[in-house]
Amino acid sequence: MKMPITPLAVLMIATLGLAACSSEPTRPVAPRTAPGGAVTAGLVADRAQPPGLNDPNSPLSQRVIYFDYDNSNIKPEFVEVLRAHARYIATNPKAKVMLEGHTDERGTREFNLALAEDRAAAVRRFMRAEGAAESQLGILSFGEEKPTQPGQGERVWALNRRVELVY
Repeated sequence: MKMPITPLAVLMIATLGLAACSSEPTRPVAPRTAPGGAVTAGLVADRAQPPGLNDPNSPLSQRVIYFDYDNSNIKPEFVEVLRAHARYIATNPKAKVMLEGHTDERGTREFNLALAEDRAAAVRRFMRAEGAAESQLGILSFGEEKPTQPGQGERVWALNRRVELVY
């Protein structure tokens, strides 16, 4: 006796087939230390990445730049990290990095999108001044839309005010 194939079964089979054919598998990323000693981790697409990106002894392993409240100035403690990334970009013409700007939840959506873009643009200007080519540096502004930590309070907000360097 044959069982009829329902539309739901067809949809489930198609979904499984597409998932199996994913072109960019994900893999764990080395944990990062954020302000206050908090450790964050996540998943990233498996792409060609610079050597040292996951070596905790390399400045390239630090890919998050944090900012003060309502500010897009690069803090002195992140200057050497950004220089290392800029040097890598400048000496590897095929390398590209997306600078993803973020804010905490305070402020209007429009204000936060603009501030996040200003932060990413500040990182791009710095890296350009250090030799990276404009064509190697992209910008995305997420504003408050992708918090790294949920909740409220200065510790959480400090973790969300950032630019992430995504190779």
